[in-house]
Amino acid sequence: MSVSAETGEGTITPRERTMITFSIMLATIIVALDGTIANVALPHMQGSLNASIDQITWVLTSFIVATAIATPLTGWLSDRFGTKTVFLWSIGGFTVASMLCGISGNLLEIVLARVLQGAFGAALVPLSQATLLDINPREKHGSAMAVWGMGVMIGPILGPTVGGWLTDNYDWRWVFFINLPVGALALWGIWRFIPSKPGARRVKFDMYGFAALSIAIGALQMMLDRGEQLEWFSSAEIWLEAIIAAIAVAYFVIHTATCPAGETFLDYRLLINRNFLTGLLFIFLVGMILFATRAQVPQLLQGLLHYPAELAGMVTAPSGLGTMLAMFIVGRLVGKVDLRLILAVGFGLTAFSLWLMCSYTLVLSEKDIVWPGVIQGIGLGLVFVPLSAATFQTLAPHLRADGTAIYSLVRNIGSSIGIAVIQALWARNSQEAHANIAERLTQDNPALTAYLNSGGGGGGLTSLNAEVTRQAGMIAYVDGFWLMFLLTLAAIPLLLLIRINRGGAAEAPTMAADH
Repeated sequence: MSVSAETGEGTITPRERTMITFSIMLATIIVALDGTIANVALPHMQGSLNASIDQITWVLTSFIVATAIATPLTGWLSDRFGTKTVFLWSIGGFTVASMLCGISGNLLEIVLARVLQGAFGAALVPLSQATLLDINPREKHGSAMAVWGMGVMIGPILGPTVGGWLTDNYDWRWVFFINLPVGALALWGIWRFIPSKPGARRVKFDMYGFAALSIAIGALQMMLDRGEQLEWFSSAEIWLEAIIAAIAVAYFVIHTATCPAGETFLDYRLLINRNFLTGLLFIFLVGMILFATRAQVPQLLQGLLHYPAELAGMVTAPSGLGTMLAMFIVGRLVGKVDLRLILAVGFGLTAFSLWLMCSYTLVLSEKDIVWPGVIQGIGLGLVFVPLSAATFQTLAPHLRADGTAIYSLVRNIGSSIGIAVIQALWARNSQEAHANIAERLTQDNPALTAYLNSGGGGGGLTSLNAEVTRQAGMIAYVDGFWLMFLLTLAAIPLLLLIRINRGGAAEAPTMAADH
């Protein structure tokens, strides 16, 4: 941007910086919100659109796949057309696509509209991050990433709550219509306050590289999204998607390694920046561990404890308050305290919250859900902000659009892999637990005798099997929490890979990162 605080300090007023921040964060929040807001409305959509259970999930899958494929384009589009132009087209297209989702009359229409939503909205999160880094001086990058992190993280947390409330009190179509006024306000703010600057046009479009990467990402996302439904590699479709993804990745790697510098879709200078690569590793782990846990808890509440969607959203929403509180505090600490120490505390709190979840049973009070969520939210806030600051602090400004796009992509892939793995393990572990419990249900088992004497077996074998299924499901959820707990602890020693200077901040850019 022409108003970079690092390259053109003094060309942007504090009021303009505030308005730019407000406008791009509106766009970021509605895009982040739309990743989860439609989840709780699916049953209502299914009846309205005359779709089967398998078909209606395409409302979610189409958005995820389109976003994943379009995200890597952000850097090239910004270089070719300029940040402001890409912002305007992205938020405008996303808003129009949201309207099309709301007025859809059948499954095909809403799936196509969701594809447009994902494609247009893909650039908004990485561009908002790059813009906040550009318009703020280096010493304020921590505070800028705190603001950005709140938008990115609060959206998915509030999505199910807002979606459930709109669906229950109005109609599922308002899940999409709510984007229209917010998108219009963000569009006006971006048009009014971000200065125009023509694209540098330094990067040639690498069609072969983009095609290979798109095919790889699309096939991987399809495999992860449909794997559980199709029983993974017992399905020919999953095998096909895995093979396509592997071939496309292999081609992309060979193509990128053999083409001259500056002519490939992925800028090699990103890959030789130590802090950026370390940041990618950690954001992958954050996506895999924390987002998988966030996906499990609502399923546990609604599936086993029979919470209505709105109540499940209410008891999980306080975790977002913990995240916001931590981000407000940590934004002021970045640059003053060793980043690795802040990250270690964040991962430690996350591990502690998961340890508390490992003691869950089928008898839980609301505070048993709220407090571990708040602690995990604080841990997430302490991780997300310094990790973003450290990842990009050594990256040259002209590489930020590409870097933020790859950063968002890796976070999303980590989230998809984590959710797929945890769901697959839950299905396997619940079956194993069910079999183990059933083996012990003999006439000599005092627990079975007590259960029958208490009237719990009033429904006969059907009632008994339902109770065994509930117990097995909870055991499987706890097994998942133990896995996430151990992975979180294992991530802490890896913090030593982050290079810092004496002030506690990430080291200054190297020549390799700048040229």
